[in-house]
Amino acid sequence: MATIEECRAALEKLSDNMQHAEGNVRTAAELDRSVSCWISDLDVTFVGRMAGGRIVVQDTMQGPPREKAQIRLSMTGDDLVALVGGGLNFAKAWGSGRVKLHAGVRDLFVLRKLL
Repeated sequence: MATIEECRAALEKLSDNMQHAEGNVRTAAELDRSVSCWISDLDVTFVGRMAGGRIVVQDTMQGPPREKAQIRLSMTGDDLVALVGGGLNFAKAWGSGRVKLHAGVRDLFVLRKLL
């Protein structure tokens, strides 16, 4: 099972990847939205903001998200690490329910380029 530190490192790597993206992926990364990522097996939520092509984690709290972020992810820590590391395909994980993504319809259309 991935640790909180490994999950935070995976989110930082995702943020770095987004910042160096090009083309349509860069356009998707430029959204300015509140973000939460609930790690279900650790019962921890990372809360932050996607802006300027990065995800900045502003807080880590116990339990599921207390407030509804504009973009909400939920998954296990191992799945987060595997997604960012390239060992898990987002579309397959989302389709099977391993990863949950909630956002507005417009944001979902833009995010599909990123994910």
